[in-house]
Amino acid sequence: MILSTLARRAAQLAALALATTLAGCGYNDFQRLDEQTKAGWSEVLNQYQRRADLIPNIVATVKGEASFEQETLTKVIEARAKATSIQATPELVNNPEAFQKFQAAQGELSGALSRLMVVSEQYPSLKANAAFQDLRVQLEGTENRITVARNRYIQTVQQYNVLTRSFPTNLTAMAFSYAVKPSFTVANEAAISAPPSVSFDRPAAPAAAASK
Repeated sequence: MILSTLARRAAQLAALALATTLAGCGYNDFQRLDEQTKAGWSEVLNQYQRRADLIPNIVATVKGEASFEQETLTKVIEARAKATSIQATPELVNNPEAFQKFQAAQGELSGALSRLMVVSEQYPSLKANAAFQDLRVQLEGTENRITVARNRYIQTVQQYNVLTRSFPTNLTAMAFSYAVKPSFTVANEAAISAPPSVSFDRPAAPAAAASK
């Protein structure tokens, strides 16, 4: 009886010592930040899905403009298909190569949508179309939500990665296989997403032709 009581107390003390050691080495912080990155990633995906759901209505509305640039619409449709074809599973955030492909696809879609909005400004009937303008406002709001969600995710991943690389918590990371997580490269995506310059001016006639 006494031996069993002593054994229980020894086990409790060992568990307490282990818990204290793990807490001191950042184990609990890893758990907290890992859950936060998962939640942050889910919010990013929710906002990207919200944008993807808006696109069919935008395309359908723009198609009503008979003279609208078909190439611009095609690129939006193709970019959406490419972006939504990538399965954004929770494991994707731990796979740098898959994450980069996902990011590039979303960046291409952002660029295609930006061009669509720029070109649409040249069509008075679209500017006067209440349904299109409502969709445009929804898209702008969604893009803002995407930016907020991405920034929160970047901040959480940064905290997680600092913990993973710092001493002595890097020992805990190695012991429990906590690897550095990939994050969004904001500068690169900004370049991908920048709308191209669009000009509807007619090119000047060649000098030789003009002199005839």
